Amino acid sequence: MSATASAPRGLDHLVIGVRDLDAAGKLYERLGFRVGARNRHPWGTENRIVQFPGSFLELVTVADAGAIPAAGERTFSFGAFVRDALAEQGEGLSMLVLESRDAKADAAAFKVAGIGDYEPFFFERQAKRPDGSTVRVAFELAFAADPKAPECGFFVCQQHEPQNFWNPEFQRHPNGATALASAVMLADDPAAHRAFLTAFSGGAEVLEGNEDYVLALPRGRLDVLDPETAQGAYQVEPDTTPARFLGFCVSVPDLEAVAERLSAAGIPFIQNDERVFVQAEDALGCMVAFEPA
Repeated sequence: MSATASAPRGLDHLVIGVRDLDAAGKLYERLGFRVGARNRHPWGTENRIVQFPGSFLELVTVADAGAIPAAGERTFSFGAFVRDALAEQGEGLSMLVLESRDAKADAAAFKVAGIGDYEPFFFERQAKRPDGSTVRVAFELAFAADPKAPECGFFVCQQHEPQNFWNPEFQRHPNGATALASAVMLADDPAAHRAFLTAFSGGAEVLEGNEDYVLALPRGRLDVLDPETAQGAYQVEPDTTPARFLGFCVSVPDLEAVAERLSAAGIPFIQNDERVFVQAEDALGCMVAFEPA
């Protein structure tokens, strides 16, 4: 397995599976985020989006199980992955998505690197602007897989109509969040995933820790934590899962203001010298952390 020849890929979005999309939207609004309207996919899922400059959170649920296509040897089924993750692992962050400038080329690169042999997947849908007008958005996806992290999904996303998707109005959040800073992955043995993550990220720089490490992406980062580091940083108790996603961090200008907002909303949180964070069990299975911008 070797790194792909493309330039390193930045964070694009994180897929967070939930059972009740409206309840999830209300929670994220209480957390201080602006949450978009409901969108329906033809493969049985619906989502609501929390957007930042160049990246977003995708809150997703199964809306029509009968419309979910079966996965094939070279066909990745997004709907089936969301359904199975909710059934087997419960709610929470299940998929890490990086940006793509050419999904077909990335799919070919993943095959050469030995981290995926899936057909690229194109889809489009109608989206609504803040003024209520309808526009076309379109995406092409290329998937990868880490056999040592079966609970974690990985793909890259190419935007074909970016001017219709990104909107500064959607990126103004009451909690002051300015960026999706990182995705957080827990692993019993972080070193076992390093070759895959380096290839998947397009050769991103790895910042050394002890057993843990950080992939510095062009936009955001991926924090890969061992159990000891996760316990120290986020008070996470060790479990038997070899690898899973814990949650994410966003950048904010004022941690005290976030703490006051969470207190007023009645949302439990922990504050330390580095961050304010809501543990996964208090946030539909996905830890939400706030760090200084």
